[in-house]
Amino acid sequence: MPMLFRHDTSLSNLGLNFKFETSFLLYTIFIDMKKILIVICAIFVLSSFTHKELTWVAIGDSITYLNDHKNETQDRLTKGYLTQVTGTLPYIHYVNKGYNGWTSGGIADSFDKLEIPKGDVYSVFLGTNDWWQGRPIGTIDDYKNKTGNNTIYGSFRIILDKIKALAPEAKIVLLTPLQRVDFVYLFDKKNNAYGSYREKNGQTLEAVANAIVSIAKLENIPVNDLYHNKDFTLPKLVKFKRVKNQQSGQYADLPYPKFIDVPFNPAADDYPYPVEAIGLTFDGLHPSDAGCAVIAKSLVKIMKKF
Repeated sequence: MPMLFRHDTSLSNLGLNFKFETSFLLYTIFIDMKKILIVICAIFVLSSFTHKELTWVAIGDSITYLNDHKNETQDRLTKGYLTQVTGTLPYIHYVNKGYNGWTSGGIADSFDKLEIPKGDVYSVFLGTNDWWQGRPIGTIDDYKNKTGNNTIYGSFRIILDKIKALAPEAKIVLLTPLQRVDFVYLFDKKNNAYGSYREKNGQTLEAVANAIVSIAKLENIPVNDLYHNKDFTLPKLVKFKRVKNQQSGQYADLPYPKFIDVPFNPAADDYPYPVEAIGLTFDGLHPSDAGCAVIAKSLVKIMKKF
């Protein structure tokens, strides 16, 4: 009889088992690799949202100072621009180095005594008091040639040189002064000043702002040009000024520019900016919460790049 080929089932089963075990092993490896890839992606995504902690040293005048002294605004200010910036960028921690009434000349002269700390970011927000006090702006050559503390240009050179010596790797941001209407101090009506619609000692506040912009361009550093920010136009700074007709004794709420040149008697007239007059400033000069929101929004655009 012819011989029949005998199929060895044990070898066949062995081959099937080998294929199954190999497939299972490859599947297990694939699943493990997939898990590892997911973990790596998760770490990458999380790390992309984790920013290095930064110390921001804010050098300025009363606009900066009042962020942490809201009681000096009769609580008309509740969230200053420093608070609003760090609320949006929580990895930034500010140090408030604002001083009431100070000029760039005062900061330059006293920089070493002010205990300015080492930081990662410095902002310099000065100029409005320089303008009101009639300090000469000078020229860009005063900045380039380090001519000293006799002009605004010279003062800024001293300040920026001091910052660079203190923290060579730090980022620096300059802010120009914003426009202003008639200012009247909440706690002393005799402390008042007209707005930037008029020159002081032959200089405009815009010229001060332009000088600061030119310094930023020369140094190739960011500048937050608040003076030319379209949100900070003069009619938006206060909703009205409450003025008194000196003959009839009657008050009228006049918007800008109708209140320009209307006499104000600090000894006899009511405070001209009641709460309902608050616009982007609460007293014609100092930004309200809404004004600080404008500053913070524009500043965040710059600082989130650091």
